[in-house]
Amino acid sequence: MCIAVFLWQAHPIYPFLLLLNRDEYHNRPTEALAWWQGGEILGGRDGLAGGTWLACSRDGRLAFLTNVREVHPIPEAKSRGDLIVRFLESKKNPMEFAEEVMKEADKYNGFNLIIADLCSKTMIYITNRPREANVSVVEVSPGIHVLSNASLDSPWPKARRLGHNFKELLDKYGEGEIPTEEMVEKLMKNTIKDDEIVLPRIYPPEREHQLSSIFVDTDTPLGRYGTRSTSSVCVRASGEVNFYEKHLENETWRENTVTYQIERMKQIALES
Repeated sequence: MCIAVFLWQAHPIYPFLLLLNRDEYHNRPTEALAWWQGGEILGGRDGLAGGTWLACSRDGRLAFLTNVREVHPIPEAKSRGDLIVRFLESKKNPMEFAEEVMKEADKYNGFNLIIADLCSKTMIYITNRPREANVSVVEVSPGIHVLSNASLDSPWPKARRLGHNFKELLDKYGEGEIPTEEMVEKLMKNTIKDDEIVLPRIYPPEREHQLSSIFVDTDTPLGRYGTRSTSSVCVRASGEVNFYEKHLENETWRENTVTYQIERMKQIALES
């Protein structure tokens, strides 16, 4: 499970700004934010399946996903995190890649996938749930969006809370610089839980209550589960990317920041 809030093509300095919490079992092997072998993909990595929940590339492509909350997963389903890797390695534009995913979406458990080409200002949302419906492929409109474990911008209580607080901070900062690490601390560490009466009622009430906060930390029969990392990705109009991650490693929180330049965006900015 994860939750993300992002701003897309609606700020004079930042065409894209993302905050994302990744929730996972504490004993699941995970690699921290780093450039992958080959130096083209930047992100954390699932040490079990080899995919990722959030990553970007040197040429201006970016993708992130959340799982859809459901009670009857597909046994031996394909890895959802691999969809991000495939997109970042692909030469297809976001819509072409979405059409490719549509053909095999039934082989995956429920997912919400956002893929973007920052240079062409194209962002696509793909989901394979609900099962009864066709795969949904939608171009993401400019503005603020929240992605939880239902479809994009679903009004789950914690999604609404995160979106509201994110907008409040953006309004405070106006059209100037945005201190993203400050936003991470103010928004993504929120442990407020919701009353059972307003929860989606997919899982048993007690489990849903524990998952109803933006920052999750709970014990389960399978071990401790909760927010393993908080990330922010901040992209300037000049093409500068700032990728920040605060992650849990051996029960200690560690921080890492990587900054790089998307050369295509820099060239576009100079020509405009």
